Amino acid sequence: MHPPVNFDSVVLDALLNEWLGMQGERPAGSMAVLGPDPFAGPEKRLVLAVHPPRMFEAARLLAQSADFLMAAGGSANRLVSWQHLSHLPDEPLLGWRRIWLDQGYLSLVRVAFSLPGGRAFECFLFSKRLLRDRSDAARAAWSLMNLWPQLRKSLVEARCLLSPRERECLALAFDGLIARESADRLGCSERTVNYHLANAMAKLKVDNKLAAIQRACWIGAI
Repeated sequence: MHPPVNFDSVVLDALLNEWLGMQGERPAGSMAVLGPDPFAGPEKRLVLAVHPPRMFEAARLLAQSADFLMAAGGSANRLVSWQHLSHLPDEPLLGWRRIWLDQGYLSLVRVAFSLPGGRAFECFLFSKRLLRDRSDAARAAWSLMNLWPQLRKSLVEARCLLSPRERECLALAFDGLIARESADRLGCSERTVNYHLANAMAKLKVDNKLAAIQRACWIGAI
């Protein structure tokens, strides 16, 4: 598994502070952000960010588990869900749940941001108090949805494989423009557009534009 982005950052700290404030608590919370591995199957997830850093092992075990993946038959899991970590009597309290419980975290809220091909970015927010009901979870999820665009931008800037021009060309292709139309939009030659698209396909390890667009979506580049 790739090492996580180091998010000891103002962006993530602000996100946590706002979320915890809405929950009416001040103890330090925890957060893990998972995303798809663009070069593997839909069951393969990467740890993109974790806070505090000491919770990386728990986040790694969560990413390696089958928890919260798409259900059998291809039906998508819920986009927003919440759990009391100790209230799952049919499952042994092992792995990632045990680690967060040992650190004093009692509840989690998960928000998924869907991507093409059955992938998603997943944000897990852990609280040191039991969430009372759906309204508690809804407030946490709403706060995260409002802050997600800023966090996503920071994640992309930290890990994107593509140059700004390659991203522009893929984004225009995603919008349905052919190379000549993209060239007119960007003020360059059609050959230059095709050059950037070819570079993007090579970096994303695919041999066609459609697959490159899909993988670019999986890393949040477009």
